[in-house]
Amino acid sequence: MSDRSWPSAGELVVCTVRNIKDFAAFVSLDEYEGLEGLIPISEIATGWIKYIRDHIREGQKVVCKVLHVDRSRGHIDLSLKDVNDHQRREKIREWKNESKAAKWIGFAAEASGEKPEVISAALYKRYGDLYSVFEEIVSGGEESVKKTGLSEKATSALITVARENVKVPRVTVAGNLILTSTKPDGVNIIRRALRSAEPKIADTEIELTYLGAPVYRIKVTAPDYKKAEKAIEKAANAAIGVVVRAGGEGRLVKKPKSGKST
Repeated sequence: MSDRSWPSAGELVVCTVRNIKDFAAFVSLDEYEGLEGLIPISEIATGWIKYIRDHIREGQKVVCKVLHVDRSRGHIDLSLKDVNDHQRREKIREWKNESKAAKWIGFAAEASGEKPEVISAALYKRYGDLYSVFEEIVSGGEESVKKTGLSEKATSALITVARENVKVPRVTVAGNLILTSTKPDGVNIIRRALRSAEPKIADTEIELTYLGAPVYRIKVTAPDYKKAEKAIEKAANAAIGVVVRAGGEGRLVKKPKSGKST
């Protein structure tokens, strides 16, 4: 864990504002126990600052960029203005995930009898963070965690905790299948086409709904948009292929992307 005892220049860190002076704000670094940093007034915001408290307040959570670290003197200089909105949101999300992962590691340690710091060190060594292993486990990567060098009890406990606490994000894409056939057995052709539109794709759910001939709604739920888009194309092409080979016509009309679900 020694590599996590101090931040590095250029790193983004989550801080809590502890004290504000006319010339600077003093903060504690939430991810580095016992460390404090200073944000000079010139690094609070762009432009001229008349009152520093117009921009920052005690107790506030902020994301800062590390400008300079002097371990010998225990000084850490930070910048608030050098962090944009996107960086701030992503860092806060990452920090929240790491906080949850640290708590889950505590659960795994208690269940396995292993020390939390031993589990954390093994995960940092392999993944570079704590949260990734839990995502990987619920995405089917259980074999990977077994390569961390942890005991069988600790590994088993991590897998159990991940399954109980982590929800895999899911996304949905949908569209309308337009399938037409003028053949005497057109109904059977459409039925065969719809059956072929439900291929077995790992981690993917495909749902077909009759909206009224010749329109059939197709909805695909998958871990990410790339996989969902690929699955809906594969399913639609399979159905369209059956109809076209039988002398009919088919096409897919996609709907706008829907948001993530869990």
